[in-house]
Amino acid sequence: MLQPNEMRLAGDLLDFLRDPSTAIARDFATQATLMRIASGATVFAEGDECSFFAILADGQIRVFKIGETGREITLYRFGRGESCILTTSCVLSNHQFPAIAVVEREATAFLVGQAIFRDWIERYSAWRDYVFQLLSRRLASVMAIIDEIAFRRVDVRLAVFLLRQAVGDPPTLNLTHQQIAAELGTSREVVSRILSDFSEEGLISSSRGQITVCDRMRLYQRSEVR
Repeated sequence: MLQPNEMRLAGDLLDFLRDPSTAIARDFATQATLMRIASGATVFAEGDECSFFAILADGQIRVFKIGETGREITLYRFGRGESCILTTSCVLSNHQFPAIAVVEREATAFLVGQAIFRDWIERYSAWRDYVFQLLSRRLASVMAIIDEIAFRRVDVRLAVFLLRQAVGDPPTLNLTHQQIAAELGTSREVVSRILSDFSEEGLISSSRGQITVCDRMRLYQRSEVR
């Protein structure tokens, strides 16, 4: 059973759990559990059974696919107050998990068992609305990724990625070419070639595991190319 301070945390994440007298809040307090998950831990591997639904209280989880060639693509990340739509789909359909979910930053999560999750979908409109809104929001983001991969050039997508991720003065990001390739769903060789072109044009400078944006305006112009 969750402690009062844990239920207050749950209420901070989900408005419909703030009133402890409601039926859904009482059930959540008695049937959900709170678990800490270490950074680097694999929450689900491809083909795993989804025996629980998780809502993150803090931390971050990355969900990604690995193709037959070994190439990775990040599908999405989720953090505080969010959950994984693939887990949701698997819990509802009894299908196996179709990707990999790994903890990027140490996470704390409320866990709800599969049978309980499905029971609450039927009994509580607030819970049902939360789940369907979650599915809608995350599906939109996944469709945006598919659109990016299918219809935008890799150099344009890489320019956008650098502009979004580089921070500080000068704006810098600490990622390897392989990590960037996994984010964009392309190969390390393609990323390395484009970064080399950007460097020759004076848009960036790079060293091992670090890239610095040197000309944000011109890089932004590259990101606008269709």
